[in-house]
Amino acid sequence: MREDWSELQDRIAALTVSYGAQHSDEIERRLARAGVRPADVGGVADLGAVPVLAKDELPELQAADPPFGGMLAVAPGSLARIHRSPGPINDPQGTGADFSRLRTALEAAGFGPGDVVLNSFSYHLTPGGLMLDGGLRAAGCVVIPGGSSAIAAQTEAALAAGATGYTGIPQVLLTLLERAEESGRPLGFARALVTGAALPPSLRARLQDGFGVDVYQAYAAADTGLIGYECAEKDGWHVAPEVVVEVLLPGDDRPAAEGEAGQVVVTSPNEVYPLVRFGTGDLSAWNRAPCLCGRPGPRLAGFLGRVGEGVKVRGMFVHPRELAVALGPDPAVVRYQAVVSAEGARDVFTVRVEAAAGRVIDAAGLAGRIREVVKIRPAVEVVPSGTIPDEARPLVDAREE
Repeated sequence: MREDWSELQDRIAALTVSYGAQHSDEIERRLARAGVRPADVGGVADLGAVPVLAKDELPELQAADPPFGGMLAVAPGSLARIHRSPGPINDPQGTGADFSRLRTALEAAGFGPGDVVLNSFSYHLTPGGLMLDGGLRAAGCVVIPGGSSAIAAQTEAALAAGATGYTGIPQVLLTLLERAEESGRPLGFARALVTGAALPPSLRARLQDGFGVDVYQAYAAADTGLIGYECAEKDGWHVAPEVVVEVLLPGDDRPAAEGEAGQVVVTSPNEVYPLVRFGTGDLSAWNRAPCLCGRPGPRLAGFLGRVGEGVKVRGMFVHPRELAVALGPDPAVVRYQAVVSAEGARDVFTVRVEAAAGRVIDAAGLAGRIREVVKIRPAVEVVPSGTIPDEARPLVDAREE
């Protein structure tokens, strides 16, 4: 079975490079710069000659060649939707019923016909809501499009419809369950598929043991679709069969040894948006031990951090360049620093600012302006002059410290 998996991965690698060279200007240019012909790539091992394209490069690529940086392989008019992710990054959605291939992860988590599922991912501009919506409907589920509605409204909708499942980030799931329990009307979620944010063991235990929800993880991105998913063993993420995944050491892009942390790099033969060695910025590691579920191929060991400049907060990426757009032009702000911390299982997003001499900062107005740009409302703290060093990083993830 492992030989079959390797053969499949080699075929996907060769197919993606061949197709991408013909239909993606970006892939064609990158191959040419590296002196690689499509015929030179016969399998995964040959991908090493192709430079990695980092996700953090997409905003600049797209700004220079809008709207997709030469990466789209079809006419823009043939798309179903164009999403806008933080970065900012334009994300294409093709016309397929389950374009992001989430059905595989949902069915592995036990979702199927007859399930009524609250989907708490946003349906506005960002692609998460419709990515999960497509997968749920492909799996035969009924979807409640909770999106970014208030917790109380989502709880009422789930109770009224008799929802049996949940998709979204785990922190929102915990809030929904706690609020419903406090009201004396507990939710009837039997299972959940969570993604977009970390799931520490303590939080999984709280959800499963405290509320009786069978919780599974999926690993997906707007650019790549499904990358990995959990089976019933919940011992790492099985690589989705439609993509090639490499784990490469940051800096020199050598393959990481088993158990060694490296960047997750994806090659995807998507006919609308082919990707060759796309660096997600996420860190993980290989677990090549056979899984008791019998699925072939290795597993990823879960989320181990980031190598890119973006920091994920409540399921959304925040980038330093977005903070610069929101805060840089404000003459009242002389210095700023955004800090992401944790309060129990929940992310806390705080922006500290120093006022220019003789200026007064409207903290509420500034918080609203930041939210417009990064899609997350922060707590704004006005701190005394000299509190933030000149060399301070604009964005700090204190959860890793």
